[in-house]
Amino acid sequence: MIAAAALSLALVTQDAAPLRAAANDNAPTQAQLWPGDALEVRGERLGWLQVWDHRRERPGYIRATQVRPISTDAARAQELLSVLRFVRDTPGTESLGIGYAAAYLRAVPAAQLNPEALEAVGQMAERLAQRASSRNAVALAQAGVTAAPTGGVDARLSGHLDGVRAYGVNFQSIEQDGSVRLCYDGEAYQRLLAHPQATPEHKGRALLGLTRHDCVAPTLTLSEREGHTQRRAALLDSLNASEWTALPEQMRNQLRLRRAGVWAELAHSQARRGQAAQPAGQRAVHELAAILKTELSEDDQAAYKEAAIRVGASRWAAEAAVTAPTLSARPSLMTQAGEPGQTCVLLVDAQHGPQAPLLKRCTWGVPWLASAKVNVRGDAVALAVQPLPAWRELWLMKKTDSGWVVEVLPPASGNVLGSDIGYVEFAGWVPEAEPKLLLARESRTEGRFTRRFEVALQDTLNIDKQASTPELLSGFKRWAEPAWRKQTVALR
Repeated sequence: MIAAAALSLALVTQDAAPLRAAANDNAPTQAQLWPGDALEVRGERLGWLQVWDHRRERPGYIRATQVRPISTDAARAQELLSVLRFVRDTPGTESLGIGYAAAYLRAVPAAQLNPEALEAVGQMAERLAQRASSRNAVALAQAGVTAAPTGGVDARLSGHLDGVRAYGVNFQSIEQDGSVRLCYDGEAYQRLLAHPQATPEHKGRALLGLTRHDCVAPTLTLSEREGHTQRRAALLDSLNASEWTALPEQMRNQLRLRRAGVWAELAHSQARRGQAAQPAGQRAVHELAAILKTELSEDDQAAYKEAAIRVGASRWAAEAAVTAPTLSARPSLMTQAGEPGQTCVLLVDAQHGPQAPLLKRCTWGVPWLASAKVNVRGDAVALAVQPLPAWRELWLMKKTDSGWVVEVLPPASGNVLGSDIGYVEFAGWVPEAEPKLLLARESRTEGRFTRRFEVALQDTLNIDKQASTPELLSGFKRWAEPAWRKQTVALR
């Protein structure tokens, strides 16, 4: 009893631990508790602890084997930190680890706070959000369901999420394409960046956590998204030269990959607003080119492919803008403003000026006029058009018996609806009896990355040949444009 009186707090360590009305396994269940739940201990009897659950505001009894006693005295802070270090990297123990982190933050004097604890909270919160980012689990969490009698996976995740929210760990729901993702709001990372004792590695991991691409809400307006992208770019550039030098090469690679994607998005945003996008586009290309591939881990390969696609989608921003064309017998392209937010592409020649163009097509995206390529016969024009920050299409304008038409080629030739990022680009004309064009496609479809090189028929756009590398296609060996080989990221 004396030991029980000295013990004031305990953390639940087991899933769906019952809080009972009496010290008996047959007593009614008051609530189901989850790892990390903090309880005030008020007594002990026959292997049971008499506790008070402040979060649920109810008393009860719980078996002593289902909790671990903790103390928030300053002298015990290092013990709490040691346990936190033990559980922080164990999948499935995030809520328990955050409970220990909260106890440590309560116990340690502010001047002695180890920034490692803040980093651990951020990493565990991110991992918990990733586990919970399935449709069923998120639906339960949003509905406020805490525990189901079955104790299934959804109830378990929901219980863990509710538990960490009690410690001030908050999540945002990002809805896109019929699915929901939970994202940690990053408060611990923000505090970590401001901590005077944070090391460059601490800051690097915090920056990666605060600038994730998949946690940008698609509901943001254009101006809101551009402001958010600018803030992410500023965060990624916040490390000074000495801090950057002190980082291990692998983390520098990870930050370069994130920078490349952020600056590519910023270039697209600036181009849509009619601003000079070339500096941002060149910065994106530079960050991708600076990657030291030998220091990319297996886990970093997906991030490298994603960054390359994002840069590839906006790579024309790095090129100088073209001037208004001089009308001649060969067709050329120019643009004019359409409805608010729209840009109209005009196909013109010496006899068909902007007042009566051969073809007019408007878009909410960015038509990169520097990418326009006219074939030798002058009856086809290829143009890169970027409707989204990480999605670039190819417009093929063709002359037919009934006039000029335009066909749109998406980055993914199969399941386009399942693709979230990608680009398709023109690589060259094949001037044969049956004219063809060379294409390079790269996309992410349902989490899988695909890079493919194709030879397509100009008239029907049917794929004649395709391969995983251009060296396997004779058309690329002979007809691929040198400028494409120099500029594309598909040949990285």
